[in-house]
Amino acid sequence: MTVHQDPWFHPAGSSTESGCDVSIRPGVTEGWSHTGLLVVTLAAGERHDQPATECEWVIVPLEGRDWQVQAGEESFALHGRESVWVGATDVAFVGRGVGFAVSTATGGRVALAHAVAAQERPAVLVPADEVPVETRGAGIATREVRNFGTPAVLEADSIIACEVLTPAGNWSSYPPHKHDEDRPGVETRLEEIYYFQVRPEAGAPGEADPIAYQRVFGDDDRPIDVLHEVRTDDVVLVPHGWHGPSMAPPGYDLYYLNVMAGPGAERAWLIQDHPAHAWVRSTWPAQPTDPRVPFSVGGGG
Repeated sequence: MTVHQDPWFHPAGSSTESGCDVSIRPGVTEGWSHTGLLVVTLAAGERHDQPATECEWVIVPLEGRDWQVQAGEESFALHGRESVWVGATDVAFVGRGVGFAVSTATGGRVALAHAVAAQERPAVLVPADEVPVETRGAGIATREVRNFGTPAVLEADSIIACEVLTPAGNWSSYPPHKHDEDRPGVETRLEEIYYFQVRPEAGAPGEADPIAYQRVFGDDDRPIDVLHEVRTDDVVLVPHGWHGPSMAPPGYDLYYLNVMAGPGAERAWLIQDHPAHAWVRSTWPAQPTDPRVPFSVGGGG
């Protein structure tokens, strides 16, 4: 495995292992203990085998059709999708201590999100038509959230996962927020992975270079300072601190897969907005949402 010198930013191709385009595992760097992500490209009929570990897994087709997941005695068919831009996908959950194999009849790419788990849970399928698709924010903070792996949708021990799509020119993961302390009913302690894909808007010239930006910052007690230009297959890790915005420049749509888990007993996404910017939420009711969202219906996809 190769690791980029910045422990919190992993550009495409810098953190890989045999058979995986992206490999982020618990323990990949000091201060990173709970979450991981593999991205695997498979040819038609090719199979990826994942042995049993202390982790639980959410299997997310990124592109390609007719996926099969074999997990112990359970077998799931995932319809998949042409790309992340055309709508939600079926996903499969595999619990701690169960090995699995994933394959596709057409060839494609799949994300294997995982997190250290204490309890075993049964494998389940979350069909695409049961994935809640949320429009969050308003105005230039409008984004689409696909909540296939959140506590209200998926019964798991520790992992929380979702997809966020942001139209060109908009900001997401905003206002800046954090979830790095355990405060019952207020905030939960969660590491977070951002895995990015970026595309040019329709009509862009061939020389267009799709980019976006990600910000993470801390305070004097727990410093962290991340501001990176990100492209497809780049990863940003958030061990602690305020994160956001995720910025989609004019001309380029932004997708990211979020994977979260932490050491606390409560599996919940409870956040604290940055006190200097929390007021922005109060402006959303007076603004229209961006008509490009959802991507699978409007102009974004």
